[in-house]
Amino acid sequence: MTRRELAFGCSVIVVGLLAGLAGMATTVLLHFVEHLTYAYTFGSLLDGVTGSSPVRRAVGPMIGGALAGFGWWLLRRHYAVPGLASTIADHRPIPRVPMTIDAALQIVVVGSGASLGREGAPRQVAAVLGDAGTSQWALTPRDREILLACAAGAGLGAVYSVPVGGALFAIRIMMHTWHPRAVGAALITSALAVAVAAPVTHVRAPLDWPDPSLSYLLTGFALVLAPLALAVGMAFNRIMARARASAPVTSWTIIPGIAAAGLLVGLGSVWWPELPGNGKSILTVSLDSGMTLGSAAAILLLKPVLTAVFLRAGAVGGMLTPALATGAALGSVVALAINTLDLHPVSVAAVSLTCAAGVLAVTQRAPIWAALFVWELARPPLWVLLPFLAAALAAHWLQALVERRTEVMVD
Repeated sequence: MTRRELAFGCSVIVVGLLAGLAGMATTVLLHFVEHLTYAYTFGSLLDGVTGSSPVRRAVGPMIGGALAGFGWWLLRRHYAVPGLASTIADHRPIPRVPMTIDAALQIVVVGSGASLGREGAPRQVAAVLGDAGTSQWALTPRDREILLACAAGAGLGAVYSVPVGGALFAIRIMMHTWHPRAVGAALITSALAVAVAAPVTHVRAPLDWPDPSLSYLLTGFALVLAPLALAVGMAFNRIMARARASAPVTSWTIIPGIAAAGLLVGLGSVWWPELPGNGKSILTVSLDSGMTLGSAAAILLLKPVLTAVFLRAGAVGGMLTPALATGAALGSVVALAINTLDLHPVSVAAVSLTCAAGVLAVTQRAPIWAALFVWELARPPLWVLLPFLAAALAAHWLQALVERRTEVMVD
């Protein structure tokens, strides 16, 4: 074994362990902020929001948003925080301190109720720790790119206990490759990270599958759902693209802007307590069939709009779980509408996750990863992966078809 191969192999182990620590740290901080915001001790964020007073529901996200906005205002006055994926792909140095502070502020704003994903923070912290932990090793630029991309994927895998999903995120979304060296490193780092984070995550599926009575016809129905998932996914992408500022907001207006966005989500939570946070609450009630048709329709409209409001105000956060939650709300609308017609009843949980996989495939342009990620989140019977794959692949194919036709019309 050459010195380069030995250094790379040791670095893979180190990166996996450090990514697990990053997942632990960000999860503990998130829970602390959630409990502080909504004044509860045990249970999920949905339990905390439901048990808090209307005033606390409204004011808590506003205060958290103002604090995060103040932190970003100070940070951006002195440092530029580049995108993680582009920094890794372009082989630029990782700005460790600014990226870590930015990740902590993401946790603060999401933990206090912002309609953004929390997965960006562990990816950034894992990449920072991985970069620091392997900086003294003799690594080529390509090896460094692989390791840092694997660190980001492993950080995602650690917080959601999805080792395969974390590995595929690194392989297909961060690196866009199936090279054996990258695949092996991604699988090892993600598995190690999930194991290290186990004392906090308990290595259990984030969502509780209700084990409904299902038919294999669900796979065929998934193809019918694909056009709906495509429409919602493309609308989600378009809304987020318009909401994002061309450059990070650096003026003091970011403070009242994010505070106002927090107040909006807080006021909405008085009627729909599933709205605050990254979207896990929406996924939970979708699997429990705990929404009415009206509530599901309202959440389908409000979740992406509120996410866009936070982006427009200058906040930073992930898009994975907001897109998932929007897809799950779509599935709940479809299933509940069918069940009100006294036709053949369908499983709200299964249809919700099938739509979630389709929407995520469109927003991330990675259908196989989207299907496996959704499956790992709930871990239903293995065959249920088939309808998830069917919806994701069909929606992705339709997206490519629509984009090709659009290009032809433009030309």
